Amino acid sequence: MTTIEFLQTYWWLLIAVFGGILVFLLFVQGGQSMLLCKANDASQRSMMVNALGRKWELTFTTLVVFGGAFFASFPLFYSTSFGGAYWLWMLILFSFILQAVSYEFRSKPGNIFGTTTYDVFLFINGLVGCVLLGVAVGMFFFGGEFTVMKTNLLDTSAPVISIWAPSHGLEAIADWRNLLLGFTVFFLARTLASLYFINSIDGDKAFAERQRRSVMVNGGIFVVLFLTFAAVLLTSPGVEITSTGVAELVPYKYLDNLLTLWWVALIFVVGVVLVLLGILSVIVRPGCRRGIWPAGIGTFLVVVCLFCIAGYNSTAYYPSTTDLQSSLTIANSSSSEFTLKVMSYASLLAPFVIAYIAYVWAKMNATPITEKEMAGPDHKY
Repeated sequence: MTTIEFLQTYWWLLIAVFGGILVFLLFVQGGQSMLLCKANDASQRSMMVNALGRKWELTFTTLVVFGGAFFASFPLFYSTSFGGAYWLWMLILFSFILQAVSYEFRSKPGNIFGTTTYDVFLFINGLVGCVLLGVAVGMFFFGGEFTVMKTNLLDTSAPVISIWAPSHGLEAIADWRNLLLGFTVFFLARTLASLYFINSIDGDKAFAERQRRSVMVNGGIFVVLFLTFAAVLLTSPGVEITSTGVAELVPYKYLDNLLTLWWVALIFVVGVVLVLLGILSVIVRPGCRRGIWPAGIGTFLVVVCLFCIAGYNSTAYYPSTTDLQSSLTIANSSSSEFTLKVMSYASLLAPFVIAYIAYVWAKMNATPITEKEMAGPDHKY
């Protein structure tokens, strides 16, 4: 393996790690999607919002880091996806703007819109953010309608490197396979949110019991959707780059990747088992409050493995459905060797960043949240 190949492999793994952390932290969005439930009164909604308010900035920051790392290490993907799938990414970003505004102004004195308006905004972010991020990741496997034309950069009248379908990403939302992954992520986020509430909020037994039922319902839906997505993915063709550099459509490509990369398959199975363990531990043992940890770690491992089978083993991680040869791989879409090498030195600081996140999480969760402490409208995160 040459230096550039090692750096490309290394940075794809880092992208996978950031993606795994991001999907785990989407429990914040999952919790927001529960705010409009009729069973929650105003006090309980405030309690939920304030509990999520301890963590929402971690999700937002991780999303920014994930996007920034992708832009720096694989700029052709960034320009192709964000330039072509414009409406998809704008809807995602707009939903996160609504989230930031809501947490800032929901409990401000003199709020003329009322808390319900901001609860609706948070619900929109919870639904749209999860589903459309899942759709965006689904394109890693099922592709998009684009053609890469690097010679266009010499055309001063239209220097656009990628040509997309006129719908600019809306066609990806209409693909049922992408939506399948999107709703899988959505119900996973809701399951993790209920596990987080059980772990973090203390003093309201009725609320805790309702969250356990939520784990059962949302967790059951998630398992069915996940198994369906896994079956669809592992029986789908993928784009492989041959030794001559030609892109070919290969049947059962992702299943082959999972079997060839045996270490990925092993970690994948461990991750699935941990997610199921986290869900079942809360359902079977009413006194259990730590289901979020095995489920969260399992979520992280499964997502990392999905990224690995999408990008490794000579696989195009962003297939083109209109021009197979335009499909993006970690080899043809990365930055230069110099750029990747310099960024790799900077990435050595990542463990310190992760340690800081863990420290902040631990400090915020030093004691369980009680209804009395968190239900007040003027609580500061």
